[in-house]
Amino acid sequence: MAALTCKLYFGSYLSRTMSATFQLIAAHPVLDFVNTLDNRFIDAGPTELLCGYADLLRFAQQAGLMDAKRAGALARRRNSAAAVRALATALELREALAAFLYGSWTSARPPSGEIIKALERQFLEAEGHKELVWNSRLSDQDGTSRVDWEWGRFETKPEFPIWVLAQSAARLLTSTAMNRVHMCHSETCRWLFLDTSKNHTRRWCDMKVCGNRMKARSFHARRVG
Repeated sequence: MAALTCKLYFGSYLSRTMSATFQLIAAHPVLDFVNTLDNRFIDAGPTELLCGYADLLRFAQQAGLMDAKRAGALARRRNSAAAVRALATALELREALAAFLYGSWTSARPPSGEIIKALERQFLEAEGHKELVWNSRLSDQDGTSRVDWEWGRFETKPEFPIWVLAQSAARLLTSTAMNRVHMCHSETCRWLFLDTSKNHTRRWCDMKVCGNRMKARSFHARRVG
């Protein structure tokens, strides 16, 4: 079995250079999340981009799933046993999503019951960590306030980034947007992305990287062929 390489990142959680940490090109945070296991299909073995709980927080913040204040507060617990368990659960969610999207959706094969159950457990776990609150911000036009579901006290738990990812994944997998989930045509990449192009003809995760590389290879093949 090929070895797993762990790529480490450095710097402060609240650094203004955080945008350089992850390459978010998928047009959806859940697909970017799956892409955090890079080089998934190459012989040399994959590269892990979530090497610690700190990286999970960086990803969640950069993907717009939590703000800097919440990420900073959770970062203070990054070495706790709860944070270690949370990272393991996050990676389980990621790989269940990868199995569903690569092995089931992109190949048009039905997902196994085991994969469905694994995702169901994570989705239900996330939904079970919200609390019903009276929210005056959601007033109807007649001025009547109503209750709403919010994360509330659960935002302080190390598992919070997993729950917001699971909730986002549940929305994606049960939506018509799944019809536009594709993987990069580069065999050495195969990152997932949501095709938001006008004609739904996007082929590459990033035209500047994989697209140009494949175009150059095709040009070279024509020249020497």
